[in-house]
Formats: sequence, structure tokens, C-alpha cells
Amino acid sequence: MSRIKALLIAAIVLLLGRGRPRRERSEARIVPPGTPDPRAETLVLVLFAAVAVCGIAFIVVYAIDGIGHQTQLLGLALGLAFALLAVAFIVIARRLVVTEELAEPYPAEHPNEVETIEEILDESESRFTRRRLVKLAGTGALGTLGLAALTPALSLGPALDTDALTKTPWRRGRRLVDDSGKPIAATSIEAEAFYTAYPEGADRELIGSPIVVVRIGPGDEGVVAYSKICTHAGCAIALYRKPTFPDTQPGPALVCPCHYSSFDPADNGKVIFGPAGRALPRLPLEVDVDGNLRAAGNFSGPVGPSWSGVRQREARS
Repeated sequence: MSRIKALLIAAIVLLLGRGRPRRERSEARIVPPGTPDPRAETLVLVLFAAVAVCGIAFIVVYAIDGIGHQTQLLGLALGLAFALLAVAFIVIARRLVVTEELAEPYPAEHPNEVETIEEILDESESRFTRRRLVKLAGTGALGTLGLAALTPALSLGPALDTDALTKTPWRRGRRLVDDSGKPIAATSIEAEAFYTAYPEGADRELIGSPIVVVRIGPGDEGVVAYSKICTHAGCAIALYRKPTFPDTQPGPALVCPCHYSSFDPADNGKVIFGPAGRALPRLPLEVDVDGNLRAAGNFSGPVGPSWSGVRQREARS
């Protein structure tokens, strides 16, 4: 318990101690004077600087997606920052804050307690020779750590420029390619089959990149394409239902296996079952002189989850 008390006093002295002139008081002290320890102060300053460096490293690693083993590096930076901060407080508590324990009866009344506590805080700092510098370094370390903790909130989405949410890599003339980057011919799309395609030369990891291609009728006009991202919760459309008994079962449907939202590819991606709040965005297609499929424009609506139907803007290239 005594060690915990010392750590708490160290934190209070560092964070709440004010750089005001010491009050005039009698020679009788509550806390005995301590011998200054410049080496301990220097160590604390170095530790605080290391904490700030770790916090900055966390922000940099989080901001650069191309860094390998990003998750491990983020954990290392944050864990090391807290470990160094704990060591700094331990050094302050054990070597820079004057503490003592007195066994005495607990008084029934507490007159002038505020003044007494302020005097204890002042007197506990007697070993510091660079108090303001230590406090400034501590504030910088804690502030950098706070910024590092807030950095992941940026992944929730753009705060001001929300146009990025509706942008896709599709535009008129962009060719459809398969997993291996090979162009997809219109004649290769068979009935009752399910194909996944991507925009040629674009980043496949973008939410607007993957599409599903199916055939719903004869000829080039019978080939249609839709976003592969379900409009319910952003899961991937991964199933294509075809009727086994057409007279008694519904027609073909694109199905999300997560929550079973189903979309009609023959009716502009209309929701026919499940919790999805709007139709699956359709990508218009055209066939080039080589017989390959190309986009004839952008999606019919914004790609991604609806979140209770709040996404009403148009898709942008």
C-alpha cells in the first residue's frame, strides 16, 4: 500500500502541483526537506521524451498502411509508451517526492485541510530543481499519448469531406477483369453461374471495386453487374440462388450469406428478402469491339451499407 500511495503522490505532484511562488510559512514543516537529485530528474525527462516518441511512432505507423506487421508495431509502440510512463512515475515516487508515514489518531474534525494539502504538495517538491521542465515534459508525454489514443477514431470516416464515401474506381470504358487480371468476355458469362469481377488497373481493396456478374437473359443485354457489397451491413454477396423448381420457387437472386438479404438481378437489384434497406447498386455495362465487358458508367447508387437508409447520395468516380 505504501508504494501505491507514493505513486499517487508522484502523479499529484506532477500534474496538480502549480508553479506559483511558495507561500511564506513558519520553519515547522509537515514534510521533511529532501536532497535534490538532478540525475533522477534527468532520467525522468528522458523517460518522458521516450513516451512522446512512442506516441508519435504509434500515430505514424497507424497512418501508413504500407508498413508490414502494422498491428504488432502498434501494440509495441503503445505498450512501450505505458511501460515507460510507469517507470517515470516510479522514479518520481521513489527518488523525487519526499514522503513519510506518520502513525497518529484520525482527528474527528478537519480544519484548514485545503491549506494543509497545498502545503504538503509544495513541500513534497523540495527535491526538484527543474520542476517546470519536468512538468512540461510530462504534459507533452501525456498529450502525445492522448493523441495516439484518439488516432484510431479517424478510421470511423472523414469528419468533413464525406464525398470520399461515395467515390468508386468505376468509370465509363473501364474494363472488367477476373482474379488473375484477365479481361472478361461477355460470351464467357454463362446462365445460372456467378462471377466476381474487378476494375482493371484499380485498387481491388476499395469498397467500390468488387462486383458480381450474372446472366439473366440471352445476348449481351442479358449480362448484368452489381456491387458485391451488401447494402445491409457491408458483407460480401457470395451466393447466387437459382430455382430448382421454377413453378414453385422464386426466380434467381443474389444472396448475402451473413443475414440472408436477397436481391433480384432481373429487377435492378431490388430487395426481395432480408434486412437490407435498399437495392443493390447496379453497374451499367457495355461490350467493346473485342467482345470484352466494360463499365458504361458508375453505379446506380452509393456502394456500401445503408445504416437505416441514410445513404441517399449518388456514386461518384
